[in-house]
Amino acid sequence: MSDGIVPSLAELVALRAAVGGRRNARLGRHGVSGHALSPLRGRGMEYAESREYSNGDDARHIDWRLTARTGRAHTKLFQAERERLSLIVADTAPALYFGTRVRFKSVQAARAGAIAAWAAARDGDRIAALRGSLREAPVPPASGPRGALRALDALVRWYARPPEDDAGLAVALDHAERLLRPGSRLVVLADPRSLALVPERRWPALAQHHEVIVLLLTDPLEHAPPSSALAFRSGERRIQLDLAVPAQRQRWAQEFVAPVAAALESLPLRGVRAQALSTDAPSESWLPLLGRARPLVA
Repeated sequence: MSDGIVPSLAELVALRAAVGGRRNARLGRHGVSGHALSPLRGRGMEYAESREYSNGDDARHIDWRLTARTGRAHTKLFQAERERLSLIVADTAPALYFGTRVRFKSVQAARAGAIAAWAAARDGDRIAALRGSLREAPVPPASGPRGALRALDALVRWYARPPEDDAGLAVALDHAERLLRPGSRLVVLADPRSLALVPERRWPALAQHHEVIVLLLTDPLEHAPPSSALAFRSGERRIQLDLAVPAQRQRWAQEFVAPVAAALESLPLRGVRAQALSTDAPSESWLPLLGRARPLVA
């Protein structure tokens, strides 16, 4: 098991039990079915079924034959032709390698990524993973336990210590866009402050053709600091903050609380499911996000 500072492969493998072995049914407009259906058509998508037209549906996908036969407007739904890709994007910003309760944020990120990998294996997806690096190639897609274990091995390496060549979350998402295909699932593990460096327009562009989930790694100290002096060490420097002073406390909130609140408010408006995941929370507590129907995007 992990010491809470560095993740272990055994720890991530054991999280398979938290996901369970029964494949999740994916939700279509008519309830539970075997495929994830979308009103959006793109490369790698094929016709699945039609349903009544809803406000916001693309008029280009109207099923004219069924509309003429029934007298009510219908739109076509499409599904991925091949296995869905589940892609785990790991933020490796230095701010993640810190924690005050149970485990470091980096360890929680590795554990959440493992949950995503095991859920993908359970659902029959191909699994891939990457981080923001200009030198390291993504973990290539593979199915089943083999694909999950490849991703877990990478998560252990990435979250053992801050990589020297971290290029940021925006670069990681650049890599992701080249790998994703319509209908993919994208799980992003991120420090809240990393999101501020990602252009807002990128999220609706991703969510238009993919299921996108963002997990914001947080620590209890960041959201509920004591009203007293706190001492920190940065290299050889010792820093002391007096959080009993209102100005210091306000600055603390702007640095740690505001980015989380902003992301949780803005991302759902852009078609992205988002949840804060504290270091002391169960690593699988975000799994219900996978059970919701994909939101429609105009």
